[in-house]
Formats: sequence, C-alpha cells, structure tokens
Amino acid sequence: MNTITAAITAVGGYVPDYVLTNKVLETLVDTNEEWILSRTGIKERRILKEEGKGTSYLAIKAAQDLIAKSNIDPLEIDLLIMATATPDMPIASTGSNVATEIGALNAFAFDLQAACSGFLYGVSVASAYIQSGRYKKVLLIGADMMSSIVDYTDRTTCIIFGDGAGAALFEPNHEGLGVQDEYLRSDGIGRDFLKIEAGGSLLPTTVQTIKDNKHKIIQDGKTVFKYAVNNMADCSELIIKRNNLTNEDVDWLVPHQANKRIIDAIANRMKLDDSKVLMNIEKYGNTTSATIGLVLNDFERLFKKGDTIILAAFGGGFTWGSIYLKWAYDKK
Repeated sequence: MNTITAAITAVGGYVPDYVLTNKVLETLVDTNEEWILSRTGIKERRILKEEGKGTSYLAIKAAQDLIAKSNIDPLEIDLLIMATATPDMPIASTGSNVATEIGALNAFAFDLQAACSGFLYGVSVASAYIQSGRYKKVLLIGADMMSSIVDYTDRTTCIIFGDGAGAALFEPNHEGLGVQDEYLRSDGIGRDFLKIEAGGSLLPTTVQTIKDNKHKIIQDGKTVFKYAVNNMADCSELIIKRNNLTNEDVDWLVPHQANKRIIDAIANRMKLDDSKVLMNIEKYGNTTSATIGLVLNDFERLFKKGDTIILAAFGGGFTWGSIYLKWAYDKK
C-alpha cells in the first residue's frame, strides 16, 4: 500500500516505587477502603517521593524503558510530544528537557496539555506528523506527577490520583495498520468542574492564594462522572459505527483510567464483554496523561498484529474523544 498510516511500534512505562494504599489514606482523611473501592475501583496508587524530581523524571524513565525494550537509537527520534498537566515548571518546556536527557538530540519537542485526554490528543498529533511523510519516528509520552497538585486533606480527590508515565513510539506503516480514525472534541462548559483555581494568568500566585489553598486540584465529581460516561461512550460508539465495525470486531477497549464505575458504564453502553476491557486502575489510580500509555504497556503481551483497539478518554476542560487503531506488531 502507498498510503502512510501511523502505527505504534513500541511502548514503555514507569511508576514510582512508593505505594500509597487505601489503608494509608484512612490515616489521612475520613475514608475507608470499602468506600474507596466501591466508588473508584482503586486499591493503591504510586507516588514519586524523591526530593527534586518531577514529571520529567517519570517521563524519562518511561522513555528509557521503551528505548531499552525496542533497542532503538534515541538519535533517530524526530519528535517528542510530552502530554502532561503537571509540567516541571511554567514556561520551560518539560518535553525539551526529556528529549535532551534521553539522548534524542535530533528531535524537536513540545508539551501538550489536554488534561486526562492528553495522551489521546497526542496520538492524533503524532499520527499527523507521521502521515505528513516528513517524520519517521515520533515519541509520545504521557506523564503526570499528580501528587504535586493533590490536596491530601480532600477525600474527594486524594483517593483518585497517582503518579506515572506511559510512552509509545509511532512509525510509518504501509500495511494499513496503526491509526485508522479519530473523533476528538472539547467544550469549555467544563472549565469550572475540574480545575486548579490559582497559579495561571487569570489568578496569579499570591500569598493570599497560597493561604486559601487555591493551588490544588478540585472537582465536582458528580458532574464530571456524568459528562465522562456520556461523552466517552458516545464517541466510542460513533467511531465504531462510522467504520462499519460491530462490537464483536473490537478486540480491546483501552479507556482512560479515571474511575472503574465510569469504565464499566462505558463498556455496558458499548455492549462489550468484560474480557475486552483493559484496566489497571486498581494498581495505579488515575495518572491523568499517563493512563492510556500505561495500559498499552501493561497489556502489550496480549496484543496481536491486526487487533482492533479503541482508545477513549475524557479530561478537564472538558476534553474527550476516541481513536480507532489496528495494532501493528506481535510482542517477541
């Protein structure tokens, strides 16, 4: 085939060593393991504890894992896309630092912020660069150090989030594999339902904003849940129908790991068997931009060349969407 598609040819991942269990959270806030499990499906999450290390550290480790497993030369990477909601610092690109640290000295790099949909949006961007014919290797990394913005006195958010990073390498494919279709959307109606109030240009950091604890993530859980279920399910159903697929044709659903109840509701709407729905939320919690990449890495062994995979995500803003791809390789 002469048509160029963008296919994932390698994946990698990283989570920190420290495990924050539900039992530990019981000592921090008014909650208990049964309550957390029944509402989120999360048993534990990983937290980056080392002083002086941030999101870039997670991303570098995930990229190094991918490079080691695939045996690629970092100098061959043309572009690095860094999907994150928790950059190391304002202004300075986290992706640029990551590219330098992993030895991708011939790549240009930039950050992409779409909250929990960041990795999904990054797949779209990586695919476009590959399909242009100008770039041969695009590295997408989704990484977030959510512990840096979580209020561990707020039981509605501290039980949900963890730290981690997932990476995927995209290369040209001439067999019709890789990214087939996408449906991505956003709606500013969600701006106030999942946010950090201060620290941006709208409300710059002051002594008062710090005293008022306006630099931690807050969310309206019920509203986010409703929008997440409806929009992720709608876009996944749409992409299946417009590509003349049936539920039986779908081999795997790889959803953003926000909440097990959300994932279950989407699978039910799509009438997918539980065995096709991939989850690792019980181990890592919601790692925001990293979740889809971590799922791909954790379950890589299950994927067969030609498998039909649906990616779906929903994030703050609101941002959401679904991508249909065909897996391009068998794990050796």
